[in-house]
Amino acid sequence: MSTAANVLDELTVEGTLYERQPDNSVRCFACGHRCLIREGRRGICQVRFNDGGKLRVPYGYVAALQSDPIEKKPFFHVMPGSNALTFGMLGCDFHCGYCQNWLTSQALRDPASDEAVNFIRKVSPPDMIKMAHRSNASVLVSSYNEPLITSEWAVSIFKEAKTAGLMCAYVSNGNNTPEVMEYIRPYISAYKVDLKCMQEKNYHKLGGVLKNTLDGIKRAHELGLWVEIVTLTIPGFNDSTEELWDAAHFIAGVSKDIPWHVTAFHKDYKMTQADNTPAQTLLRAAEIGREAGLRYVYAGNLPGRVGEYENTFCPNCNEVLIKRSGYVILEYRLAASGSCPHCGIKIPGVWPQDPSSVHLNGYGMPIPVY
Repeated sequence: MSTAANVLDELTVEGTLYERQPDNSVRCFACGHRCLIREGRRGICQVRFNDGGKLRVPYGYVAALQSDPIEKKPFFHVMPGSNALTFGMLGCDFHCGYCQNWLTSQALRDPASDEAVNFIRKVSPPDMIKMAHRSNASVLVSSYNEPLITSEWAVSIFKEAKTAGLMCAYVSNGNNTPEVMEYIRPYISAYKVDLKCMQEKNYHKLGGVLKNTLDGIKRAHELGLWVEIVTLTIPGFNDSTEELWDAAHFIAGVSKDIPWHVTAFHKDYKMTQADNTPAQTLLRAAEIGREAGLRYVYAGNLPGRVGEYENTFCPNCNEVLIKRSGYVILEYRLAASGSCPHCGIKIPGVWPQDPSSVHLNGYGMPIPVY
């Protein structure tokens, strides 16, 4: 019987994001852990491994594939109303207890486990482009697991996607390095980061380092990528007024134009002690964001319960520019230039050239692609 590790080890190629060391070990640059991987060993992610002094990396498969509204990523300032064909592989460099990646990562650590095998489907980059066209997607997104650790595969897809006129994006934990960002920058336009908390000790619990993520956000912005940030607001973990203020203040220090999404936690997987997040907490977080000077603050995944924080407003004249309900665009009023039709101010983002192409009241449900 094939184990997940055996199957995944066959679906690999020699990586690009690494450096050989004199003792046949390798230094991986895919994420901020910068693992020194000795011969026959694996990195923290479990899917990048040293085979005879060469780093083998995931290639040629997907473990999740779905065409969703781009608002679900969430990107609110990137091609509103469009479909995003989103793909993921297996493995993660974090081990957040509320995420499905925690579960699959544990399966990969257990050599006797075959739990993850059923998720694997072999595909090629041309296959991905065909499926994007079939699902009417204008954006390709690497997500679900941590895309940084499978960047060689993503870039092989994105090269063909750009040639086919598709936009590409990452949904990431932000634990990046200069090397991986330089590698993916030519192929992606947008980069969403999960800023999980503002306490170092809590980042350690999730398997990360706070500074790495903060530096990763700054790096993505400095490279000219369109950046949006999400904070999953977990009661008792990161929902104090002080910590929310620290997050908002940091983002505003990078750019007041970066959209900040505060979203609601629900009990899942190994994190069931905390309560589900009430709408009042999201409203408080959103108000903190505005007080910190952020121009675009959104309270997500509780449709109809967070008032105006589902919508995009002009920061100059307060005109409603995009009205939403959950992942559905109800009204789209931006001009072709991405400017406010009332006062003419340019709204930062990646907007469609033809406002009439924005799909209203549609794409509210995922579209299966296979």
